[in-house]
Amino acid sequence: MQVILLQRVAKLGQMGEVVKVKDGYARNFLLPQGKALRASEANIKSFENQKAQLEARNLETRKEAEVLAEKLNGQKFIVIRSASDAGALYGSVTPRDAAEAATEAGFSVDRKQVVLIDPIKELGLHDVSVVLHPEVTATITMNVARSVEEAELQASGKSIQELAAEAEAAAEFEIAELFDEMGSAASDEE
Repeated sequence: MQVILLQRVAKLGQMGEVVKVKDGYARNFLLPQGKALRASEANIKSFENQKAQLEARNLETRKEAEVLAEKLNGQKFIVIRSASDAGALYGSVTPRDAAEAATEAGFSVDRKQVVLIDPIKELGLHDVSVVLHPEVTATITMNVARSVEEAELQASGKSIQELAAEAEAAAEFEIAELFDEMGSAASDEE
């Protein structure tokens, strides 16, 4: 099916281009979301008449998105989740969780704008992309932890695995000292 793009669509084309797409993609995604029109003679003429208005609206929304991106870029949001001692989450952090964390901090972010390349299934700091406009993207950091204290430790640069290894090494050292003391006490009795 041939369609006229009403806005820039990633990996497809710029506003005003007539592109050929699969029927299902056009019917189920592009047309219902108002990103394209069927490429008929009447729609092409209608688009030419509205082109200046669409470009002006696109420029306006892009400027708004750029302002929001400047504020949002580099922000860190804490998400508290339960996890195993090894740091594996019971479940995962979804785009909805990222959007809710950003909204609670005062930013208007929809879950459809959040792009996760890989699912977040471990504790730690994870970079997440937020597509505010087809031409504007911001990057935020999700700090996934079991508690606020743990999140603060992660933010300072320590990972949960490092802290667990340090605690285990300290416990082994104490046990070794205890056995050394018991050994020296036994040799004193003899």
